[in-house]
Amino acid sequence: MIWTGTTSLLSITAGVSLTIVAIALLLGFVRVVRGPSLPDRVMALDMIGLASVSVIVLVAIISDQPILLDAAIALALISFLGTLAFARFIERRERGEDG
Repeated sequence: MIWTGTTSLLSITAGVSLTIVAIALLLGFVRVVRGPSLPDRVMALDMIGLASVSVIVLVAIISDQPILLDAAIALALISFLGTLAFARFIERRERGEDG
């Protein structure tokens, strides 16, 4: 965090939010490793993508770098498309289709 001598409410809130999102990332990685089924793992990967976007946005707020929001938007789009691809793969796998 960037400390300018005074602690603002925004800095405190962003720090607490980063801690919560870090815990969510850790729990997402645990679900990816342990998750009993493939759909559970896909949902955990989607959650990790969302948490990563949240981290980038919070860092953009803390560091006052709005250019990072572009990276967050790009990551959100890629994460969404990846989730769609996984869902299609799971659907085809359950039907027993090849390719």
